[in-house]
Amino acid sequence: MKPSERSGRLGVGIVGAGRVGPVLGAALAGAGHAIVGVAAISEESRERADAMLPGVPILTIPELVERSELVVLAVPASELPSLIAGLAETSTWQMGQLVLHTAPGFGVDVFGPARASGIIPLAVHPAMSFTGTSVDVARLAGTYFAVTAPTAVLPIAQALVVEMGGEPVVVAEADRAAYAEAIETATTFSSAIVEQAAGLLAEIGVEGPGRVLAPLVRSSVENALARAGGSVPG
Repeated sequence: MKPSERSGRLGVGIVGAGRVGPVLGAALAGAGHAIVGVAAISEESRERADAMLPGVPILTIPELVERSELVVLAVPASELPSLIAGLAETSTWQMGQLVLHTAPGFGVDVFGPARASGIIPLAVHPAMSFTGTSVDVARLAGTYFAVTAPTAVLPIAQALVVEMGGEPVVVAEADRAAYAEAIETATTFSSAIVEQAAGLLAEIGVEGPGRVLAPLVRSSVENALARAGGSVPG
């Protein structure tokens, strides 16, 4: 059976054409879901949407929400509460609609203003650093996703993660802040240390410092992950 012929095919709308939204959209399309539209404002985001989701129309957020069975809110965490509340105030949310956000620090409580509209809230965050290109779609395979959802619909969130090639990890609502801190610490610290080391090598005339550091950084990270009980690819 082709992916497009499977049961449970959803019309998906992507709000946000930064580095994350179009990649998840492409992964969901690959799993057989139909991308009905993407909301993109800047020229850069429109170009990214066109590259990652060719042929998918650019829609306003209200248009996209009204046409979608699954809405993916891939927007900055600072914008998420006001976006959800604003769409609730304008009665845009649809009864029985799946709404998924990707902010690491929020669970499903952030959907409070929309719950009266009968939406099904899902919080799904991929623990991966995104480039916003097609390379990321392949990288989703084996990536862990933090999943928070009401018990009755938790299997839906987990199934969507599996369809995108990821591994779901359930994170309790009360633990989302700690999870977000862990993600931020790992991302910021690793990036800063590599950039600092590369800068020092460049100052003493070493050409291609990134290439020089790559084996060291990879092996160091793999060793650290092994000590932490992580599964490191062979």
